[in-house]
This record gives sequence, structure tokens and C-alpha cells, in this order.
Amino acid sequence: MVWCRAAKKTLARCWSTALLAAVSVLGSVPPVSAIQVPADGDSGPVVVYLVRHAEKAEDGTDDPPLTLAGQIRVRVLRQMLNDAGLTHVYTTDWKRTRDTARPFAEALGVEPTVYDPRRLQAFAATLRGTPGIHFVSGHSNTTPLLVAALGGNPFEPIDEMEYDRLYIVVIHPGQPPLTTLLRFGEPYVEGSDFGLRAERGSAGPPSSRRRN
Repeated sequence: MVWCRAAKKTLARCWSTALLAAVSVLGSVPPVSAIQVPADGDSGPVVVYLVRHAEKAEDGTDDPPLTLAGQIRVRVLRQMLNDAGLTHVYTTDWKRTRDTARPFAEALGVEPTVYDPRRLQAFAATLRGTPGIHFVSGHSNTTPLLVAALGGNPFEPIDEMEYDRLYIVVIHPGQPPLTTLLRFGEPYVEGSDFGLRAERGSAGPPSSRRRN
């Protein structure tokens, strides 16, 4: 499930990982290489990798951590993006999104930058105006909205139990944004858990502050 529309003089190549199978399996995850741009004097694209946090626990609290399955999924994603050349890491201020972003920030030797998911238009403007390759950890109800705010294609809404979606939005000066949608880790199939779904307990009604 990959959308790859190349514009004139955008990238030296529409990176080969966009042509990989959209679903990768554990233990066989292709790396995403840093995007190469032409050495023609332009400033190059802003590249944004966006994911929903990995599987969360149902521990009866308003701010649960990741499950073991979620931790495994983050390791898979970390391996996949090992050569992506990330320069910035962002997360919302929740345990599950922080846990998802932490390995990427640690690899860069920085603290992840916390953004406000209630101000996505302002955050999108910050991303568009900051040169580099960005990793953003978000939620099922904010990640597609942020993709759209960047000018990308969010595709269909993220399902409640869907954790394997990776967006890549490339914003090149003077060109329409380029959106790629990949899958990572065990494939998401509606109605199947593949051993990687969060336990669904009776934690009571969600609070008004809670995000997926």
C-alpha cells in the first residue's frame, strides 16, 4: 500500500524502500536508507516519518506504558530506520508515545521534543520550516491529522488496534508533498491479533484526556 508520486527535480531517486513490500515481518525488516537529494544547490526536502505509538497496556490508568509486544514493535521500527539519517525526534507527553520515541532520541543523544497534539497546524508549520529528517510519535487520532496538516495523504483512519502504519512525508521546496505509506512488524489484519495486540481489559471508561 504505497503512494509514490514523484515531482520534477524532487529527489535523486524515489527511494527504493517505497517499492518494498508494504508489509514486513519480524526478523526480516528492510532498513530505510537516508533520502538522497540532488547536489544542485537547492536546500533539499524536509522529511517526516510519522507513526502511532506501539501497542499500549491496559493497566487501568490514564497513561499506560507499552506492552512487551509494543516494545518489540519499537525495536523492529528502530532497526528499519537505522540508516534513515534522523535529525529530530518528537513525541506527545504520554508514556506510550515517549516509549516509542525514546530509542530514536537515544541514538541521536538528545531528548525528544514534546509537541502539543491539540496544536497540529502550528506543529506542522514548525516541521515544514525546520530542515532535516524528523521522527514523530503520535496517536491514532492525531497522526493522520498531522500528515494532512503537512499537506500529505493520510489515507483511511487508523483502526483502534492498528499499530503497524509508517508514514513518510517528503516536503521539497516548491513541490507538492510526497506521501509514502509502509507497514512494519507483524501485519495488521482486522480481527486477527498475530500475538502482537494489546490486551483489552476492563479498565473502565476512558477519561476525557485520554488519547489512543
